[in-house]
Amino acid sequence: MPPKLSLTPLSSLRTSAHYIPSYSLLPNTTPHGHPLLTYHSCFAPSTTPSSLESHLASNGTSPQWRYTMYTTSHYHSTTHEILCVIRGRARLLFGGDANPGRVEQDVSIGDVMIVPAGVAHRLLEDVEGGFEMVGSYPKGCSWDMCYGEAGEGDKSEAVGRVAWFERDPVYGDDGPVMWGRERLEDANREL
Repeated sequence: MPPKLSLTPLSSLRTSAHYIPSYSLLPNTTPHGHPLLTYHSCFAPSTTPSSLESHLASNGTSPQWRYTMYTTSHYHSTTHEILCVIRGRARLLFGGDANPGRVEQDVSIGDVMIVPAGVAHRLLEDVEGGFEMVGSYPKGCSWDMCYGEAGEGDKSEAVGRVAWFERDPVYGDDGPVMWGRERLEDANREL
């Protein structure tokens, strides 16, 4: 049995929640109203990728890869994505390069991003070299690649029909994925 993951307690977890408007042919969070979430310093930097993957699997997701992030903006129309930073630091862009509502964010080891279906994302800069994440998806979901190009209209429409999580992929029965907008905003004000 893998060792229990050392997580930041929910009472002191710092989160960021961003509602990113649709832009051009990128749906972002508009179709479903679920925010891009970041759990800052969620797990200890000494966490092994395999113990993180076991933990994610125990909360209803399927870890599928260890890799960096593509430098081309893309989104997934069929699933939400859980990205857990296991090595390095990076600057990421969410929402599309020209979108006035885009989010640029620095992430490092221990950070977790919950990227809802439809949210465009890409790597802006690998700060230290060797940036790597564990990518995981809700069980039973498979990911596709969409780029906000003409001809993908039916895919952007499908984004709003992707079922939300039944459990938080990191914290289980409670956790930011399960919270409503008001509780997320309250939690950020308290920290």
